[in-house]
Amino acid sequence: MTNNKLQHCAILTMNNLDDFEAYDNLFEQPLLTLGWQMHMVSWRDENVNWNDYAAVIIRSPWDYQDDASAFLKVLNKIEQSSAHLENSLKTVEWNIDKKYLRELESHGIKIVKTLWRENLSQEHVFQYFAELKVDQLVIKPRISANADNTFWLTKENYQTFFPQLEKAFSTSEFLVQPFMESVINEGEFSLFYFNGIYSHAILKTPKDSDFRVQEEHGGRLAAITPETSLTNHAEETLSAIKAQIGMPLYARVDFVRSEQGFALMEAELIEPSLYFNMDEQSATRFAQAFVNRMQSLTL
Repeated sequence: MTNNKLQHCAILTMNNLDDFEAYDNLFEQPLLTLGWQMHMVSWRDENVNWNDYAAVIIRSPWDYQDDASAFLKVLNKIEQSSAHLENSLKTVEWNIDKKYLRELESHGIKIVKTLWRENLSQEHVFQYFAELKVDQLVIKPRISANADNTFWLTKENYQTFFPQLEKAFSTSEFLVQPFMESVINEGEFSLFYFNGIYSHAILKTPKDSDFRVQEEHGGRLAAITPETSLTNHAEETLSAIKAQIGMPLYARVDFVRSEQGFALMEAELIEPSLYFNMDEQSATRFAQAFVNRMQSLTL
């Protein structure tokens, strides 16, 4: 295949990935085989001409939460160009604020029990334990990535963390959830879908004395075959997402096991790691799903 036959797509990333585990390079060859040349482009690069690309795929802009409004402005520029954006701006705008979980819950999707709050104070924090009827809880921002500003609190230590909590949530809304011990005892399940078709699944477990399952925080990964109940929950979630915003090119749905069965933790539609390293065919599936999507635009 000669270069003049190649189509070009930008892979939206960040300036420096040295502190992260990224696997987007694994779908470079499958894309090339299908006639697409990928180019890693930082979302902060103001000199990019998005018209130079037939498509832009959001992959690893893992600092977007530091300036979400600027990130959305960049995506607006991309959508106004001739490039096709995946996942779409509409999808990102819906998914960037965790209030989407409330919408999914209203459509029958079981989520981890959640309090939606603002104006944090020490008295409020203490009340959260009573309201959720737990001794441990997690507080996180409504807009976040990579577990930034996510706090695991107990009745004994929450006052120690309050200066950090006040700094993180003095001007932003947040959510409060019971700490799910199953994250430590069993792990967090992630299922991956490309164009609505199941690709693979993994189990993420935190390192000792931690609750964060990301690799950057010492989390461990294992490829799994999901049980039927988990797959059913994932597909119900994907159907609810489709009803809200249409089917995204890529989706990662994260679940934990509760006493009442599986509960959705997150539906990651913006920049989730797709862990191509955990399934040798997943990068090829992703590349084919993208190409199929692009071909459907011309039909």
